[in-house]
Amino acid sequence: MERVSQREHLADLFHGRNYSYIHVIYTEPILRSHPTDLMPDLNIIESLRELVLIAPGFLLAITVHEFTHGYVAYKLGDPTAKMAGRLTFNPISHLDLVGTLALVLTRMIGWAKPVPVDPRYFKKPLRDMLWVSLGGPAANIVTAIILVFVLKIISVIALSGYRSQTTDFFLGPLFLIIRFGIRINIVLAVFNLIPVPPLDGFSVLKGLLPRDFAYKLEAIEPYGFMLLLALLFTGVVNFLIAPPIVAVESMLLKLLR
Repeated sequence: MERVSQREHLADLFHGRNYSYIHVIYTEPILRSHPTDLMPDLNIIESLRELVLIAPGFLLAITVHEFTHGYVAYKLGDPTAKMAGRLTFNPISHLDLVGTLALVLTRMIGWAKPVPVDPRYFKKPLRDMLWVSLGGPAANIVTAIILVFVLKIISVIALSGYRSQTTDFFLGPLFLIIRFGIRINIVLAVFNLIPVPPLDGFSVLKGLLPRDFAYKLEAIEPYGFMLLLALLFTGVVNFLIAPPIVAVESMLLKLLR
C-alpha cells in the first residue's frame, strides 16, 4: 500500500488521472520568413499548392509523434491511450478540428488531439513520463532519417537512365513532398523539446529535476500556453530552435551525398 501511495503521490506531478499531451504544431520555420505576416497568401492557387505539398508530411509527422507517445506509455504499463483508440497510424484519430483549422488559417501554429496518459500505471512515474515525453520527438527524428533514404532512392531514379516524362511528372512533386516531410518532422521534434508547457520538453525537464523542483514548476503550468504564444510572437522560439533545426537537417541531408 505504501508503494502504491508513493506512486500516486509522484503521479500528482503530472496531474494525476488523465495527463494529456497537447501537442502544438509550429510551421513558421517551414513556410515563412516573416513571423509578423500571419494572414494567408491571397494567391489561392499558390496556397493550395503549398497545402498539397506540406499536408502529407504534416499528417505523417503528427501521426508518428502521437502514436509513439501512446505506445511508449502502453509498453510501460499504461493502457489509457490504447483504450482511447490512439494506438493507430490513422491520422484522423490524432487530428484536432480546431487545431487543424488554426494551422490552415495562420499557416503558423496549430495543435493535435491530446494523448491521454495515466502515470499511476507506471512503476516509476517521473522516469517513465520522461520516456513517454521523449518518444514523440525521437519518432519524428527517426521518421526524418527514413525519409532522407526515400529521397535518396528518388534522386537515384531521377538521375538514372529510366527517366521519362511520366517519371518526371510524378517524381518532381514527390521529391518536394518528402523534402517538406523531412523538415516538418525535424521542426516538430525540436520545437516540442522546448521546456515550456504544454510541450514535451516541459515533462522531460520535470523528469530530470529533483522532485521538489518539479513540484515548484507546477506553478507555471496554468500559464504555459500563454507563455508559449508570447515566445512565438516575439521571435524567441525562432531564435531557440533555428540553430538545432538547421544543424540536424544539414547532418541528415549529408546522407544524400
